[in-house]
Amino acid sequence: MEVGYVVKVDLELAQKAVNTIRMLSADAVEKAQAGHPGMPMGAAPMGFVLWGEHMKHCPEQPNWFNRDRFVLSAGHGSMLQYSLLHLFGYALPLEEIKQFRQWGSLTPGHPEVGHTAGVDATTGPLGQGFATAVGMAMAEAHLGAAYNRDGHDIIDHHTYVICGDGDLMEGISGEAASLAGHLKLGKLVVLYDSNDISLDGELGLAFSENVRLRFEGYGWDYLRVDDQNDLQSIAEAIQSARSDGSRPTLIEVKTTIAYGSPNKAGKGGHEGAHGTPLGADELKLTKQAIGWPEEPAFHIPDDVKQLFAQYAALGTSAYQDWTVRYAAYQQQYPELAKQLEQAIRGELPDGWDSALIAYPSDHKPISTRLASGETLNKLSASVPSLIGGSADLESSTFTHLNGETMFKPGYYGGRNIYYGVREFAMAAAVNGMMLHGGVKAFGGTFFVFSDYLKPAVRLAAIMNLPSVLVLTHDSIAVGEDGPTHQPIEQLAALRSMPNVTVIRPADANETIQAWRIALMRQDGPVCLVLSRQNLPVLNNAKLVQDGVGRGAYVIADSTNGKPVVQLLATGSEVQLALDAQAVLADEGIAARVVSMPSWELFDQQPESYQASVIQPDVPAFAVEMASSFGWERYVGSRKHVLGIDHFGASGKGSVVMEQFGFTVDNVVRRVKAIL
Repeated sequence: MEVGYVVKVDLELAQKAVNTIRMLSADAVEKAQAGHPGMPMGAAPMGFVLWGEHMKHCPEQPNWFNRDRFVLSAGHGSMLQYSLLHLFGYALPLEEIKQFRQWGSLTPGHPEVGHTAGVDATTGPLGQGFATAVGMAMAEAHLGAAYNRDGHDIIDHHTYVICGDGDLMEGISGEAASLAGHLKLGKLVVLYDSNDISLDGELGLAFSENVRLRFEGYGWDYLRVDDQNDLQSIAEAIQSARSDGSRPTLIEVKTTIAYGSPNKAGKGGHEGAHGTPLGADELKLTKQAIGWPEEPAFHIPDDVKQLFAQYAALGTSAYQDWTVRYAAYQQQYPELAKQLEQAIRGELPDGWDSALIAYPSDHKPISTRLASGETLNKLSASVPSLIGGSADLESSTFTHLNGETMFKPGYYGGRNIYYGVREFAMAAAVNGMMLHGGVKAFGGTFFVFSDYLKPAVRLAAIMNLPSVLVLTHDSIAVGEDGPTHQPIEQLAALRSMPNVTVIRPADANETIQAWRIALMRQDGPVCLVLSRQNLPVLNNAKLVQDGVGRGAYVIADSTNGKPVVQLLATGSEVQLALDAQAVLADEGIAARVVSMPSWELFDQQPESYQASVIQPDVPAFAVEMASSFGWERYVGSRKHVLGIDHFGASGKGSVVMEQFGFTVDNVVRRVKAIL
């Protein structure tokens, strides 16, 4: 069903609907005595036209897979979205609007996916919503190419964004817009709430670029509406954007922040309306200025309710039409339909991991990044939803899917994505793809550059998205590239983030299990931290499957009585601990070695298991080529850690490790010291 100009509504009623959105937003912020009234009041017209006349959505089926996606990148204006959701009949009653920003309500300060029906993305950190929407558009393009057949366009929808000046100032929007323009994502439409006001004052204090030239340079179409209340021009601009499938579109709509407020809007707007309530007196004046009843608060006229009910009915009709068409698709292409439905549910095919065979202990040394690449390629053959790439480091991160084509303009069915040097946009796009559903997306870069993408990992964790990040070159063993490329504090930073699972495997077999965990996880991101240098394959194949899943396990226990010391290690340092164990044994010191690839998984285990692995009555010593921060929880004191609490240095990896004390002799000396 084509959506656009579907309800013939007179201008007076349309304006009343717009003012309803404005006043619901202002009343909610006023009652909460917190929030951002200016953006919803200024952007209400574009929200009304987009959601009513163009956007394909069904309030009765908020998770309908072929709905248009909507991202409020300017998430501080959340009352715009909540007002629309309520008026269109989503499961957001008026009482929840009245509880805006209150504990336990369905209307938190910024939109949260999974918390409020109809919210497609968690937003608030400016720019990330924009970039997340790019990922959604990528997923739509890929799935359409993979599953649509002649006469059966079952995946065919747009991704819409409302963003503000702040979004476009954030660097991530530039990364993401550049990528979207390169990929010619014609079903991506961004409405830019251009009100020339930021929190500090007039936008000209810090932002004076030519947005049109910028986006045209990115390969976007640019349209402009000079009057925010010109509903017809907004509608025509959106329709034009929808008709141009060859490139994404930015529609700049010139608006006045807190439109209607005599003293907070005024000529050119006022920054005071950005993030504070209008105040009781100003709210009263605003209602008088636009001809709105002063009482009661949260007023919704009956004819406005009827109008939005008409729009909602059209959404139901569109959904029902699609279900009929999908049933025909199922009948003609049952295997494709089954595969698609499984991917949408986030399920893995039967036998998806049957090709994963353990590496024998006599296998030649292999880096965990290469073992990851080999594992990933075995998985790609059995998991058709797997799609991803790296930030211009494919040959170093080993994230290329062999035998698969490139995701590119004109052919979106490919599963190898070239993100370019855009780490932050890559991670946000991965989030967007996972939010869209139907794919299992991953991204890759060097571990030290996780600093560029960490905010997107944080949002993935908040949204419970099981995205995967492949982070290679994991330590000072990177060597010659020096301290700028040698991660130190990154492990501690990611480990400190709630709902993120960090796995640093010790060898090829632990890497296999790390990928198993990554693909099976349903409720949070997984970061795979992998070595550049080759590592021996440990004699651990029987232990590793259960052990990695539990986060830590005894890889080698003492052979000469109860251990008097425990060596805890991750990644490449597990072999160092094993070598030290042998020397200690020759000197009559019984030691246990624990491989601890994931603190998070270990902390989730029963205390009885934890105590069986790290015995509480036996001194423990940790070895890891990273910041010692955090290890005290397992060893009691940071003095019992051989770590690196300073930056690295340039030189051959083996020399750098030796100079910083990662040798068998030093481990043995340090262990003796604590005994």
